[in-house]
Amino acid sequence: MSLILCLETATTNCSVGIAKDGKLISLKEDNSKNYSHAEKLHVFIDQALDEVGISTTNLDAVAISKGPGSYTGLRIGVSAAKGLCYSLGIPLISIPTLDLLATKLNDEEGVFVSMLDARRMEVYSAVFNSDLKQIRETKAQVLDDSSFSEYLAESKVHFIGNGVAKFEDICKHENAVFHKQQFPSAKEMAELAAFKYKKSDTEDVAYFEPYYLKDFIAG
Repeated sequence: MSLILCLETATTNCSVGIAKDGKLISLKEDNSKNYSHAEKLHVFIDQALDEVGISTTNLDAVAISKGPGSYTGLRIGVSAAKGLCYSLGIPLISIPTLDLLATKLNDEEGVFVSMLDARRMEVYSAVFNSDLKQIRETKAQVLDDSSFSEYLAESKVHFIGNGVAKFEDICKHENAVFHKQQFPSAKEMAELAAFKYKKSDTEDVAYFEPYYLKDFIAG
């Protein structure tokens, strides 16, 4: 049996879940317009644990959404995860944030593009096939009307994430399907985290850093 605390803080969605053997048994989220991670992350952790009647000492691992995404959000989530792992002597598991978004589309057919908002017309994106295998590297890209044209020419392409709205404004291809108002969540982390835990696919707690993809630039 595995009990894994799942933390997702890469976007405005402050999300905490408890996974038991790959199944979600508790979920606490706040997806306000503004970031609430500093105020609510630890509160949600306590609430999620209380809801299922366990304490931190019962946890077997902590899983964190590693990015890309918000610099500040990722720092808060990773700091909380590393602190718990250090104090409890349990492993840290990292899940790529764009993988979580793609997982939301597992009932669809075609190509999946996970897309998180960056600055102006830029997004963080990754491309997956319908088996959730990544078929193009994760990168920061500036969108234009020819973006993803090679995939759109071949099949339906499902775009998901908080970067979708800016692409919908410029992409009018008939094969484009837009899944708006979708955010990465701890809900999708349960199965992925359990899979990595069984394989002992964990991070070095001392040296692990979020995957920012780009250097932080103060606004």
